[in-house]
Amino acid sequence: MISEEKTNKHLILLKGFAKFILPITVGVGTLTALGLSLDNETWMKLWPLLTAYFFPPLGKESVIPAAIAVGINPLLIALSIAFIDSIVSLFVVWNYDLTKKIPLIGGFIKKVEELGRKGSKRYRWIKPLRFIGIVLFVMVPFQGSGGLVGSILGRLIGMKPWATWAAVTTGAFTGCLLIAYFANILKSILIKNFILGLTLLIVLLIAFILYRVAKTGNNQKNNPKRK
Repeated sequence: MISEEKTNKHLILLKGFAKFILPITVGVGTLTALGLSLDNETWMKLWPLLTAYFFPPLGKESVIPAAIAVGINPLLIALSIAFIDSIVSLFVVWNYDLTKKIPLIGGFIKKVEELGRKGSKRYRWIKPLRFIGIVLFVMVPFQGSGGLVGSILGRLIGMKPWATWAAVTTGAFTGCLLIAYFANILKSILIKNFILGLTLLIVLLIAFILYRVAKTGNNQKNNPKRK
C-alpha cells in the first residue's frame, strides 16, 4: 500500500515536471531549428520580431505586417507567431497556478480573471460560445487577444485544458494567416500603385485609431473614476 502511494506520488511529480518542461523544450527546440534552417539574413530579421511579440503593446497585428514589410515570407512569420501563441497556451493550461506566480505575468492573469468574473463586456460574449468564442477571440488582431489571454479565459469559462489549447491554437493559426495574407496584398498594392496603397494604409490607420478612441471611451464609461 505504501509502495503504491509512493509510486503514485512519483508519477504525479513526473507528470508535473513533464508538463512544465515539454512546452519549453518544444518551443526553444523548434525556434532553434528554425534559426539553423534559415539563412543568416532572414533569421537576423526574424528573431527580433519574434522577441518583440512577447512584449506589449506589440501584437500579431503589428509584428506580422512589419515582418512582411522587411521582406520576410508571409507564411513564415504567420506560422512562427501562431506557433508562439500555441506553445504559450500549452504552458499556461498545463501550469496555470505556477504561471500566476511568475512576476508581471501573474499580476496580468489576476487582472484578466477579475475582469472575467465581473462580467466585463470585453469577455462575457465568449462564455456562451465556449470553443468557438475562444477561437474568435484569439483571431481578433488587437492587443490582448493572444494565446495567454485566450488560455486564461478558457479556464474561467470551465473549458478543459486540451479544449482550451486547441481553441487557442486554431484561432492563432487562422488569425495569423489571415493577417499575413492581407498584409501581403497591401504590400503588393503599395509596390504596384503607391498612391492607392498609401490611401488604403491611411484608411486602415484611421479605422484603428477610431476603434481605440471608441474603446477608451467605453472603458471610461464603464469604469468612472471615484471622486
